[in-house]
Amino acid sequence: MEGVERIGRTDGSGRIGRVGRIDGADRIDGVDDTRRALGGFLRARRGRVAPEHVGLVGGGRRRVRGLRREELAQLAGISVDYYVRLEQGRATQPSSEVLDALATALGLDEAERGHLATLAGARRGPAPRARVSPLLQRMLDAMTHFPAFATNHRLDVVAWNAPGAELVGGLADPGRRDRNNARYLFLDPASRDVHPDWEARAAEVVGQLRVAAGRYPDDAELAALITELSSRSSEFRRIWATGEVVMCVAGRKRLRHPVAGLLTLDFETLHVPASPGETGLVVHVFSAEEGTREAAALARLATAAGSR
Repeated sequence: MEGVERIGRTDGSGRIGRVGRIDGADRIDGVDDTRRALGGFLRARRGRVAPEHVGLVGGGRRRVRGLRREELAQLAGISVDYYVRLEQGRATQPSSEVLDALATALGLDEAERGHLATLAGARRGPAPRARVSPLLQRMLDAMTHFPAFATNHRLDVVAWNAPGAELVGGLADPGRRDRNNARYLFLDPASRDVHPDWEARAAEVVGQLRVAAGRYPDDAELAALITELSSRSSEFRRIWATGEVVMCVAGRKRLRHPVAGLLTLDFETLHVPASPGETGLVVHVFSAEEGTREAAALARLATAAGSR
């Protein structure tokens, strides 16, 4: 998936995991409970490690894909009982030494280690209430030739400029398009026309929601959004079950505009912190190399947006 940093995925079995109840609605693993999320992430990680790749004997009949619990515990130098309790959510806040040993045994990269530490930290607290400042809106409006919009950690589109609304369509009219990018992708069939690489965009959105769920486990609105999507979209459930967690950075995306046609655009993400240590808002900016067909198309869209 171009333009995203991969953090994790499961063994691809397609299982959602246990479903509980939260405020009368279904709850899925990884939402509202950091201990369950940590256990799910560890299960997913050991499920992708082939025993023979870490010096263990593989092959034969194995009940699980990847490493067994006792094998991972052995590689990490911790007791099997402690690891089982950790995976089952019965052990809380493991030490940095234990996390480092598990990360090394699982072959996690830096991004994956960061996500593991977030889940293990059992961080509780309110999600950031980032606001769209007049300065941010002024900055967006000044980017007359660069379509841009800002999202919060729930993927609500909270600000945009005229070219951005023109590029993705409907942002200025809530009756045309849901302003939550996750609901739009999974519940609005029109999203498949706008995003020809729909599967990649859907996986990206699910991965971003999982990152947010790990960072803000007490966010009831986020939990409700994930629960709603899991109940209304089988494709959301399927992708959520893969366990992949991604962070959007920069890259290229293809978008289809009803007038400009299919466009391959560069994109960059700019982070506007709500407060030190908080994610706040993310500004998504699209551009094209000068002299290309895409650059000419963006210029026409900017002109059209300015005339509205």
